[in-house]
Amino acid sequence: MSFDLQAYLLRQTAAVDRALNRFLPPAGAKPATIHRAMRYSIFAGGKRIRPALCLAGAEACGGRLEDALPLACAVECIHTYSLIHDDLPAMDDDDLRRGKPTNHKVFGEGIAILAGDALLTGAFAIAVQCKGWPRYNHRDIILELARAAGSTQLIAGQVADLEGEGKKIPASHLRYIHERKTSALLCCAVRLGGMSANCPPGQLQALTDFGYNVGLAFQIIDDILDVTQTSEQLGKTAGKDTAAAKATYPSIVGMKESRRIAARLTGRAFRALRIFKNRAPALEALAEFLLKRDK
Repeated sequence: MSFDLQAYLLRQTAAVDRALNRFLPPAGAKPATIHRAMRYSIFAGGKRIRPALCLAGAEACGGRLEDALPLACAVECIHTYSLIHDDLPAMDDDDLRRGKPTNHKVFGEGIAILAGDALLTGAFAIAVQCKGWPRYNHRDIILELARAAGSTQLIAGQVADLEGEGKKIPASHLRYIHERKTSALLCCAVRLGGMSANCPPGQLQALTDFGYNVGLAFQIIDDILDVTQTSEQLGKTAGKDTAAAKATYPSIVGMKESRRIAARLTGRAFRALRIFKNRAPALEALAEFLLKRDK
């Protein structure tokens, strides 16, 4: 039977949106400006790929959506914080995100910085509301998030990305950037899903391998789309990597080879799921979707 990914994503997005609305302070809570700014970006219409991977990882390991939801929401808060800060004039200086003006264009740079800070710290307050499991206690969960978002992973990728602008860097350095800037949080999301199902070590390693490879493929496709799609299609400014003289897979190895590498990584991700014996249809469908997406 074919898996209806679009219906699945609609269901999971609705569940995540309801949970985020519950977890985050209401827009009118004092000081209202910061809470409106947080909600502006978190509910800006993103695809919710990271929460979907978290929930799908839980399902593959026999877990429940209710147990994984706080972790899915925490990952999305960290992802959204990173986008708000990435769009700032001091970083990528972007005016458009998800088809809407970026946070700092609406609320100003100061509030945008604080909104990102609030979403990052709020992510841990949300994550700690999970129930904890015999193999993975609250310390394990918080450490998993902190490592993925910290100075050796997500932030390391951002630093290397900034420092590499306008320079000719080797493919190995670009891979380092992508591993940390994108793959780390995607991998964290799917691992947290497995942890919420109290999965055994073998399944957690399989999810790690899956998340790592899917995360790298995801960013390579992002590099390709930045060249091939319009701003209207992407919902963000197209061509900004070229304009900023950033290294991308197409600029280093070419378009054809970039697609081949992304396909090879996705194949590795599929192989990592063999341990689940066809009990991970959502993860398989997500991997294929991320490889073939056009925005």
